[in-house]
Amino acid sequence: MFIKQLSVFLENRCGRLTEITEALGNAGVNLAALSIAETSEFGIIRMVVSDSEKGLEVLKEKNFSVSLTDVICLSTPNEAGTLAKSLRILANEGISIEYMYAFSMGERALVVIRTEDLEETVDVLKEHDRELLKPEELYNI
Repeated sequence: MFIKQLSVFLENRCGRLTEITEALGNAGVNLAALSIAETSEFGIIRMVVSDSEKGLEVLKEKNFSVSLTDVICLSTPNEAGTLAKSLRILANEGISIEYMYAFSMGERALVVIRTEDLEETVDVLKEHDRELLKPEELYNI
């Protein structure tokens, strides 16, 4: 149920994101989701890609500071309030969100989530009949 996410720490400099996306693209690694959190000097790029192991290898070869992190992906109807309902379930169980990023595609919204205890998060969401994507489902979007 866990999805492997690439996390890249890099300096905030013109062209660095281009270098990452070109390296992955040239290696045939496709981006399924991407998030950037930045400060004036550094940024963290979080990506779900079609082949996380290959992506990790390619970026390490290019001397990027990169690691693999487990996340989950919640699938909800793309309707007002549905994300809030799922987040309320987690909050009621004392589960804190470390970070998340989301995108919608037609009738569905996909939410990539990182918590301190992903196994507990998965259990709670399943107990409340929330839909979680399998890695291959997200990678092949």
